[in-house]
Amino acid sequence: MKLLFALKKFLFVLCLVTFFVSCKQELKNSKISGSVFGTFYEITYASNTNENYKKQFDSIFYIINKSMSNYQPDSNISKLNKNENISVDAHFVKVFKASKKLYRETEGALDPTIGNLVNAWDFGSEKPKIKIDSIKIDSLLNYVGFNRVGLVDNYIKKEDGVFIDFNAIAKGYAVDVIGEFLEAKSVKNYMVNIGGELRSKGVNVDKKKNWTVGVENPNFDGSQSTNTVIEFKDKAMATSGTYRKFKLDENGNRYAHIINTKTGYPSKTNILSVSVIAETCMMADGYATALQAMGVKKADYFLAKHPELKAYIIFENDKQELEVLDVNGFKE
Repeated sequence: MKLLFALKKFLFVLCLVTFFVSCKQELKNSKISGSVFGTFYEITYASNTNENYKKQFDSIFYIINKSMSNYQPDSNISKLNKNENISVDAHFVKVFKASKKLYRETEGALDPTIGNLVNAWDFGSEKPKIKIDSIKIDSLLNYVGFNRVGLVDNYIKKEDGVFIDFNAIAKGYAVDVIGEFLEAKSVKNYMVNIGGELRSKGVNVDKKKNWTVGVENPNFDGSQSTNTVIEFKDKAMATSGTYRKFKLDENGNRYAHIINTKTGYPSKTNILSVSVIAETCMMADGYATALQAMGVKKADYFLAKHPELKAYIIFENDKQELEVLDVNGFKE
């Protein structure tokens, strides 16, 4: 009798242990969202502990803003643009080195020293002090060229008057930092989305399938519709478009926020949207901006030399009809 009782007790304890272990191992998504960098963020991840990482995310965003936000007067980049001699942090160094690589590979199509002109055209952190004209543009072009800026022992060396702007790459970098943080916490399934810049790992555990993302149609009226949907596992993607951030001149003509680094004027490109899949979201962000400025022919030629980059380009043809170019297997 005692043996039977002991056996029943053992089986009961075993069932309890099995129950609690199975509960602990059950994965479900946690979702944290909010506003940052002038846009939204949405971070979805699956964790055994269901731990809330919002405080850590906010801390990461704060540090990156403190390093590279042109909109914060006391950030490192704002101090540098005021010609203060300061030591920059590790985040700044990583983005600086990536920007140098992009600047050289794209032959200046991606150039962080375009900041003065971005401001002059009223797309930047500082409101233009005078009306833009050809004389003003020629004057500001004298301060454009990332070759005018160097990094020595965590100190930035630049000519006075050069204005650095990492907005074309910093948001993608922040996506990577959040992803790396989650991986350091042993999170194997996540999707990070900051203003449409994306990075994923694993699967969507709630739906028990791969993550999926859509590429928007370039609708100038602000409406949203999807051009295509792709599976998105272990990838990073960024999109650059002229259909959301543009201004109208006195004649009603649109001009976009992507500035041609050679002319100083908004880029005259038939590309309305370009999405790039790359090894990191930071690099995808930079390449997307550069390809947007190049136009379809130059972008297609550039991508032929870089098969590691996958791109989805939506553009207007000569008849002002929308066409799509899928390069290097974007949808595969």
